[in-house]
Amino acid sequence: MQSRQEEPRDLEVPMSLNHSPETHSKLIARIPQVTGRDIPEWFTTIENGPSFTRCEERSTWLAEEHNLSHGYAAALVREHERTRRARHY
Repeated sequence: MQSRQEEPRDLEVPMSLNHSPETHSKLIARIPQVTGRDIPEWFTTIENGPSFTRCEERSTWLAEEHNLSHGYAAALVREHERTRRARHY
């Protein structure tokens, strides 16, 4: 049995699509200062926006429509979803 030689692409680690919990917390904490809007205001914006089914679509819309970085937009959508789910339990 001959061993297969590893190619460079086999050694790459896929990039995470989500932020670590620590990074997420830091992003959420900075959003009011960076944007001038509180988190509840952003949640209202998300709720009044288009009814996308995927978080990625909501993040893209939020970033483009409100001139946010994708990191802040993704953190807001993730936090909104987490808070929304917590209300239902």
